[in-house]
Parts: sequence; structure tokens; C-alpha cells
Amino acid sequence: MSYSTEAIRTIALLGHTAAGKTSLVEALLQAAGMIGAAGTVERGNTVSDFDALERKAGHSLYSSIVNLNHLDTRVHLIDTPGYPDFIGQAIAALPAVETAAIVINAQTGVDLSATRMMALAQQRKLCRMIIVNKIDADHLDLPGLLTRLQEAFGKECLPINLPAAGGSKVVDCFFNPSGDADFSSVAAAHQALVDQVVEVDADLMALYLEQGEIAPEQLHAPFEQALREGHLVPVCFTSVRNGAGIAELLDVLVKLLPNPAEGNPPLFYRVDPQNPDAQKELRAEPDPARHVLAHVFKITLDPFVGKMGVFRIHQGSVQRDSLLYIGDRRKPFKVGHLFLLQGKEHVEIQQALPGDICAVAKVDELALDAVLHDAAEDEHIHLRPSEFPTPIYGLALEPKRRGDEQRLWETLQKLAAEDPCLKVEHMISTNETVLLGLGELHLRSALERMLEVYKVDVAAHPPKIAYRETIAGKAEGHSRHKKQSGGAGQFGEVFLRVEPLPRGAGFEFVDAVKGGAIPGQFIPAVEKGVRYALEAGPLAGFPVQDLRVTVYDGKSHPVDSKEIAFFSAGRKALLDAVLKARPLVLEPIVNIEIVGPESSMGDITGDLSAKRGQVSGMQSAAGAIVIIAGQVPLSELNGYQSRLHASTAGRGSYTMAFSHYDAVPPAVQQRMASQYKAAPED
Repeated sequence: MSYSTEAIRTIALLGHTAAGKTSLVEALLQAAGMIGAAGTVERGNTVSDFDALERKAGHSLYSSIVNLNHLDTRVHLIDTPGYPDFIGQAIAALPAVETAAIVINAQTGVDLSATRMMALAQQRKLCRMIIVNKIDADHLDLPGLLTRLQEAFGKECLPINLPAAGGSKVVDCFFNPSGDADFSSVAAAHQALVDQVVEVDADLMALYLEQGEIAPEQLHAPFEQALREGHLVPVCFTSVRNGAGIAELLDVLVKLLPNPAEGNPPLFYRVDPQNPDAQKELRAEPDPARHVLAHVFKITLDPFVGKMGVFRIHQGSVQRDSLLYIGDRRKPFKVGHLFLLQGKEHVEIQQALPGDICAVAKVDELALDAVLHDAAEDEHIHLRPSEFPTPIYGLALEPKRRGDEQRLWETLQKLAAEDPCLKVEHMISTNETVLLGLGELHLRSALERMLEVYKVDVAAHPPKIAYRETIAGKAEGHSRHKKQSGGAGQFGEVFLRVEPLPRGAGFEFVDAVKGGAIPGQFIPAVEKGVRYALEAGPLAGFPVQDLRVTVYDGKSHPVDSKEIAFFSAGRKALLDAVLKARPLVLEPIVNIEIVGPESSMGDITGDLSAKRGQVSGMQSAAGAIVIIAGQVPLSELNGYQSRLHASTAGRGSYTMAFSHYDAVPPAVQQRMASQYKAAPED
């Protein structure tokens, strides 16, 4: 069936792992006639959780793309993982859609994952909606949940339908001004929706005040505008188990959510190659006749299929055999096969339009966040990058079989290419290969994938915390590198100063050398030596960050000065300055959310306090459950799940997310510094 851009919808399903996103996708596919019977996560036969590791784990590990046809409209759905450890997959999907649908478990209510995804979707100016699932569960307080949603996300969260007949069905509140519901009033909900929508259109508001009623057909355009402006966040109620609200949700997706021409335009910008700091915003037009602009938001690597790039088309149309450029690469690649994704199935198509989500295979140059285009003048166009959480949980890895070191490194690079929240580092201070992720579950999943898919078996050391070093004051450093071994010698001398930058600012290098004291051709060598020294700080061997290094003087020799000499002098001068600038060891602090029985609240908060944690808030949930939020050093969470299980009789769980870096206590820093032994110089 052929489509126009106006008949395309793109939605990302986001939220916690227990909200039922994958089951919701199955129910929507069945309601649209795309599958005969809905699969279940328990049986491992769902369309979107098709990976063998996902079936084994019983929850999503990767984002998955499916599509369905309803009322002559193609709907692209992205099912994202719910565990915070895999949030990178969900964040990467946001630039590919017009609408972010946050799925809430009616039993547990508003959680940290929902709060984070609502905020991230708002930052990208996406239209948002909330889907309250599992409305047929026992002991629910749906009116209270709706109140908490409005308290958490604003009064613009208004129900577009309401549960009825004890949660066995829903009644529409937008097109239907009357009816009976389990709570609240359909008429009042309809009135609230109309009042909210007409506020964005002055002419319609005047007509509404004059007539007292507006036909639903007149509300379509202002409804879309209210979604774009964040003035309305519709709330839908569903139950996958009894089918309540599924057909109605399908109609909402098609009839009320924006198409690519109605949503907020993606955040493209053009960079001036002569002045990289000069950026000019660029509006992508969802016109199939214009030149192509597409964005790669997902990379998959399969030992059999090879590398596959999944991209969203924002402008122009892509046909089979099209020639596309990747970013600023001058050589195009040919789209040999163009695929529409349906879980693990790759359906070949001839053409894709603005709004479509499709894939190409066996293009090794593709990378996450790459912009695809078909015009040479578009080589400097980028999409605003997503902000991914910092990987803070590490494992030191080594292959169990000798000779597999290269295979291990290549496999880790493949895993990092697929997941924006996996990072591979080689720690110079300990000569270890370290895989960094967002949590223990994240890393365990990566190791399992290494073994099951790539057949690389590794030995993993206990988790290493991603400590960092910085400075608290200003200081100067100096080093002279002089070596004479008969024949040509080596000479370089460097004077530099260091000063602290705000947390998270990174590193700045400033060349302030006057009069050619250090010839210009050797300044890059000095910077290279400084950067090398930053990889392993002199205090405890951790990477150094948040400082500015200014090279202001030096000496050279007309014959003996070489790059290696200034590299060595720059490195040693930096280490000299850092040790004089009141060095600090920084530790990652995480936001933590703990869910447990109310009877265990005292034990939970007491344990947090004993681990240098701080409680920032508490709230009650259904079933005598309490949700505790706070901050705690990551180093204190080693073995925390076991302690939490013991204090809550197995009923407690927690999620965490990186917050910031802060200095470790002086006693801890002293102990770490005394244990560190600098690696011998090469």
C-alpha cells in the first residue's frame, strides 16, 4: 500500500520495565490485524522482543521498531527498554519520532523512569502523551493516580478517555461529550479538553465563547498545536490483559497525533567549515521532492547480517539504489536494499518518504547520530545531539583464552557502537581494558552478548568505580627534557600553569607562548603530552578533568629539539603542576530511587545514611508501598541489592542514574593516594 507523509505517525513507547510496553505493542499489532494472536513476554514470542537474550531475560534490552496499518495510515512504533540501565536505547529513539508516549503502570504510578523520559521528550520539543496501562488490576486508585500525574507533569495532563465498567472498557472524552465512567465525569473531562485546546487559538476561543460548544472537527488543528506547544498532554487508559482501550488507543494514534508535517521540526543545524563555532539552525521540510535529510538513531551489528543502520527520514525520499552521503564523507554509498522493520523481520521496500523509519545493511561507515544526505552541500549539517547519561559502572576485562586480546577489543568496539551508554577505556595506570556502563545489569547483559553472539569468553574483575581527579587551586609546572646519547640529542623545556574549571567543563588547552620560545610546530606535541598525562593523574591514577592548562613559556634548541622531547616535557610539567594545585579525587554521585514496603522505610533510610547517602523525598504508592528518592556515592552501592532484599524480605528494588561528581572524603582520598603506585615510565 502506498502512503503520503500526511498518513504516517511515529511514536516511541517509553517508561519503566513493568509498565507493559512490549505487551502493549502486541495488543496494538493484533488490533490492527498485523498478527493473528498477541504473543507474551513470558512465552518469549513477542514481535519486538525477538533477541534470544531478551527472551531469556524476560524484558527488553534493545529498542525495537515495528509498524502497523490502520485507517489508511502507517504507524511506526519504537518499543524501548524500561530498565534505567538501558535508557540509552530509549534516548536514542527520541529524535526519530514526533510523539513520545510514556507508559505508566497503574499499580505503581509515577516513577523515576517516567519522570526522566517526560523531561527528555520535552527538551526535544516532542509531542507527549501518557498511557496508563493495567487499569484492570486490583486495589487501584486511578483518580489519585491522575492527580499525581498532574502534580508531577502539570495540569495540562488531561484524560482523553476514562475507564468504565470496572476497568473492562474505556469511554471517549474528546469526541463524546457524555457517558458514564468509573470515576470523574465524562462531560467534565470533555469540557476540560475543549477549554485547554481552544486556548491556543484566539479566533476559535472567541467562537467558543459565542457559541458555547465547538465541533470536534474544528478542534483538530488547535489540538495538534496544543500538543506541539506542550499545552496539552493527553492521558489514555488501557489494559492489555482484557483489551480495554486498545482499539480506542489505536484510533487516538491515527486520528489525533501529529504527522511529520504537524510535529515540531527536528533540531538540525549547519556548521560553517571556516568557523566551526558558527552554527545556523536549519528547518527540515517533510517534502518528498526535496533533497534528502535523514538521521541514524540505531546501529545493530549481527555476525550474519553485518552492520545495519536504522534511520528516520526527515526530508526528501529514499529509493532503492539511491546514492547517499554520510555526514562530511565525500564518497557516497549505494542503497542496495531498503528495509522496513517489523521486529526481527526485514521487509524490503522500493521507497521511503519523510516520516518513515527504515534501514540499510552492510554499510560499515554508518555510525550513531550520522546525518544522511544526497547533496554535497549538505555535508556540514548535524542534528542536535542527545544527552546520554555518563557510564559510571565498570568492569576490568581480560580474555580467558590467550591470543584473544584483539578479538576482545574488536568485540567491545562493536558493543559500544550499538549502545551509546557503553564505553571502552584502556586504563594506563593499571594496563586494564575497562568496559563502562550504567549499572551491573547493563554490564552483565553486555558480557552475555559477548559470549553468546561473538563467542568471546572473558574474565571480569569486581566492578571498578569511574573515579576522576581534578584540582582545587592554581599552580605552575615546569619540566626540561634533555637527552644526549652521542649524535643527535633531544631537548625541550616547557612552563605551564593550571587552574580549575567548573564541574563537568572538561579540559581546555591554551597556547600563550610569546616570541617563539617554543616553535609553533612543537605546540601540538606539548598538547599531546599534556593530554596523555591527563589519562592517569598523579594522585591516584585516575583520569584528570575540569581544568585549564596554559602553556606560556619554554626553550628549544635549533638542532636537538624534537616532538618527542616536547611531548615528554609537556607531560611531566602537567604532572608537576597538578601535584601543586591541591589535587582531589572525585567520585560519581548517583540519584537513587528505592521502592519497598512501608514497614521497611526506617531500615532503608538508615542504611542510606550509613552509606553517606541523603534522602531527598518520599511518597506513598498503592499497596502500602513507599518510594524513597535520594543521592548516594556509587562506591557505597556495591552489594546493595542483597542488603535491600534482606531488609525488605525480598520486596525491595532500586534504580539509579548518574547525577554528578563530587570530592571523596579526605580520609578516603588519603587511603587511595597511598595505595596508588605510579606505573614505571616507558
